[in-house]
Amino acid sequence: MNTQGVHVFTSESVTEGHPDKVCDQISDAVLDEVLRFDNAYEADHPHEDPWATRSRVACETFITVGLVIVGGEITTKAWVDVQELVRQVVKEIGYTDAKYGFNYATCGILNAIGRQSPDIAQGVDVGGAGDQGLMVGYACDETAELMPTPIALAHALTMRLAEVRRQGILPYLGPDGKAQVTVEYREGRPYRLDTVVISCQHTEDILDATGQRITAEARDEIIDKVGRAVLPKELLDVDKPTVFHVNPTGKFVIGGPQSDTGMTGRKIIVDTYGGWAPHGGGAFSGKDPTKVDRSATYMARHIAKNIVAAGLAREALVQLAYAIGLVDPVSVMVDTFGTGVIPDERLTQLVREVFPLSPRGIIRELDLWRPIYRKTASYGHFGRTGPEFTWENLHHVEELKKAAASLA
Repeated sequence: MNTQGVHVFTSESVTEGHPDKVCDQISDAVLDEVLRFDNAYEADHPHEDPWATRSRVACETFITVGLVIVGGEITTKAWVDVQELVRQVVKEIGYTDAKYGFNYATCGILNAIGRQSPDIAQGVDVGGAGDQGLMVGYACDETAELMPTPIALAHALTMRLAEVRRQGILPYLGPDGKAQVTVEYREGRPYRLDTVVISCQHTEDILDATGQRITAEARDEIIDKVGRAVLPKELLDVDKPTVFHVNPTGKFVIGGPQSDTGMTGRKIIVDTYGGWAPHGGGAFSGKDPTKVDRSATYMARHIAKNIVAAGLAREALVQLAYAIGLVDPVSVMVDTFGTGVIPDERLTQLVREVFPLSPRGIIRELDLWRPIYRKTASYGHFGRTGPEFTWENLHHVEELKKAAASLA
């Protein structure tokens, strides 16, 4: 989104203890367990076609006061102890005491998982896409991770909230929390941080005498230990002070599933680009990589990031579209918003030549049969580091440079 002049843009992130993110993590933890079984089965049966024998997973989770419901469609030879797995995930997130409104040891758990429709399976088992739809990837040169600044900073804040809670730096914090960052842009580049919102669940220890607001000391400590600890100093207090809002309603004692229901797939803008780029509409968590909602969106980000890293554009948006059961995408589009060094139609041609775009090719290229998905379920799927996030790799940069030079 190459916008000139002066404007502001806002993105938000949520912590791993947000009810929707608890659900995303449970759904992806179920997927990971199934993939572990599949990988072991494949090692023991090397002569079978893994594409046809692998499990199909579309796992959804719902959470409310004292209850977790796990459902969806899963076809697998694996056996997953859903009760034990859910309790483990909820415990690791931090809901270990009734004071946070939810307890891993006492919550009810309902397993409502069914099987995938055979009408879908007959198209997927031969290598076709697991659904129809459009998928979008994006990258820009604003940050080191080639992500838009607002969402990158919002994620940094929520990750810091989790860090200071787990390390006991701010021991009064609970697992639930949100952050929101408003960035002022001038001539298409980040200029200053206008407003920062930090909403964090906490115990009653930091309430003032009225019992309705946190103390000024706690507010300042959260700004110092969370906000100013991770936000870039060169963007803070430029021209005028950056405005910080901490728990704007006054307090946030009741949080997590006690205050709000959660569902898998309700934070798709948090998961991607914070609203800066379009979204194809499909959620990621709980879906195995034959579902192009997930795998093709990862590939679209992979393509866009390599284009920008290769210096072929300052920003790039990639759209892929698929039809259920078909192997090849029905459309491929690259838009560089006028920042490309070669025409977009030629860049689109390069993408088709350089990147594998069939479901099988994407899974092979990005190594997506691994049990890596629970880690993706919090703090965004893009702009991350680590061996899980293969779509962030830049191993096509030199190939793109050479191909672009031959077209010039």
